[in-house]
Amino acid sequence: MEINRNDTILVTGGKGFLGHFVCGTLADRGYTKVIPLEGTKRGIDLTNAFFTDKVFRQCQPDVVLHLAARVGGIGANKDNPGRFFYDNMYMGMNVIETARKLSVKKLVLASTVCSYPKYTEVPFKEEDIWNGYPEETNAPYGVAKKALMEMLQAYHKQYGLMGVTLVPVNMYGPRDNFDPQSSHVIPALILKVQEAIDNGDSEIVAWGTGEASREFLYVEDCAEGIVSAMENYNSPEPVNLGTGQEIKIKDLVVLIASLMGYSGKIVFDASKPDGQPRRCLDITKAREEFGFSASTEFSAGLSKTIEWFKNDICCSI
Repeated sequence: MEINRNDTILVTGGKGFLGHFVCGTLADRGYTKVIPLEGTKRGIDLTNAFFTDKVFRQCQPDVVLHLAARVGGIGANKDNPGRFFYDNMYMGMNVIETARKLSVKKLVLASTVCSYPKYTEVPFKEEDIWNGYPEETNAPYGVAKKALMEMLQAYHKQYGLMGVTLVPVNMYGPRDNFDPQSSHVIPALILKVQEAIDNGDSEIVAWGTGEASREFLYVEDCAEGIVSAMENYNSPEPVNLGTGQEIKIKDLVVLIASLMGYSGKIVFDASKPDGQPRRCLDITKAREEFGFSASTEFSAGLSKTIEWFKNDICCSI
């Protein structure tokens, strides 16, 4: 399916964390008709089928990148399982059905590593997604995204809709969500360390045992992967986006503390959940199918994230 620079590309969640960088990558590659949908604060409600149909017909997209999602860390997932399932399920269903009705060239769905079973053999391979149930704390979110992947494959079989499902690992980078009520692990830890520095605290307390591992993908690299898949990948089979490298949470805390100049004690609260024991993706398929390899070294990406946080978040608190 050939994509050209004059195609109209509709990006749901286009003003969000990932969407901002995806739109920037599209502009850098010469796409001139990129329409970012800005989210609920601007009255955008993709859980409403009538509204979704209306806005898509107004925009008349050739390509849709569905990045909008209800997301958050372990705490937010535990507190809002119904909302996380409903919002992600309905947004995706409405976007996919409307794209079908308008006969778009291609729809790219940003899925989630949370779709994988809790105990998946490392590295996670795409064919493992259906081999078990997701980790309990984020299962509603993961199951909703997995169902949308199946919906895209069904629509491809029945209607010929070219839907691409990408499965990125945990992302991080500038413009991330630093709200303590809903942030993911890296911004949550940066906030915690900064608070300890500001208060002169001699120790910080992190969730879990510290033994769980995670793989992290710098947001600009993820944006490159999404645009590359849009241009070069034409299959409904899912593809992982990641680095293929994992780090234990206890080592992540030490690294963030070091980069921020904090030398206090680090304590782990084992009464809090670890989430999935390990996360690390097999990234072979993305490299072979559309030439994607992440280029940002982890500590360099963390340094950029911390610098942005200090310049843009700390100054506004």
